[in-house]
Amino acid sequence: MVNIILHGCSGKMGRIFTTVTKEDKGVQIVAGIDKCSGEETTYPVFRNLRTCTVKGDVIVDFSDASGVNELVKFCEENKIPLVTCTTGLSEIQQRKVEKLAERVPVLQSANMSMGITTLCELLKGLRKKLIFQEYDIEIIEKHHRHKKDAPSGTAILLKKAIEKEEVPIISIRGGTIVGEHQVSFAGQDEVIEIKHTVYSRAVFARGALKAAKFLVEQKAGLYTMENIS
Repeated sequence: MVNIILHGCSGKMGRIFTTVTKEDKGVQIVAGIDKCSGEETTYPVFRNLRTCTVKGDVIVDFSDASGVNELVKFCEENKIPLVTCTTGLSEIQQRKVEKLAERVPVLQSANMSMGITTLCELLKGLRKKLIFQEYDIEIIEKHHRHKKDAPSGTAILLKKAIEKEEVPIISIRGGTIVGEHQVSFAGQDEVIEIKHTVYSRAVFARGALKAAKFLVEQKAGLYTMENIS
């Protein structure tokens, strides 16, 4: 049984992760961390990590960048693996996460969808097949009106997979769009388009759950979703 501490349990993704976890008999959430009281849960909820008295095998983080410093410190002190799905980290925060990975297993991904992981692999394959200089490349990403960061962490992830600095990212925010990412390659008399659309946040929750079960078996290091695809 894998015991999970859920950081950010009262947010949208935290609540969905709680529901998805009930489908898997090999895992359980033993504690939640959130400054806001959410729906009633079957596990105890603490306002912060400092007051958490429950031990877990791994932390799954669905919070925001404001809690990263405390999260990294807690994981380091307790030698507990971390699955973090939080985007919008500063350079200093990112370095702290990478430093933590030298001591405990850390899986960091801007998008926990296995579909996005596959898309990144496809882009890397295209990078070997196409002469990118002959194509104008754009990334268009769409999310709901309440998403704070733009461009999205996923769009940045896709750009890194392409490995071309001058790729523009167009961000659209509106309605209740869960997530849509499209990469367009416009060449001479032809266009190649690859698109990934998410219809439910449960996709991210299932990916994070898979990541948690993977990470508890690993040694210290920085992992991504590509390591478990």
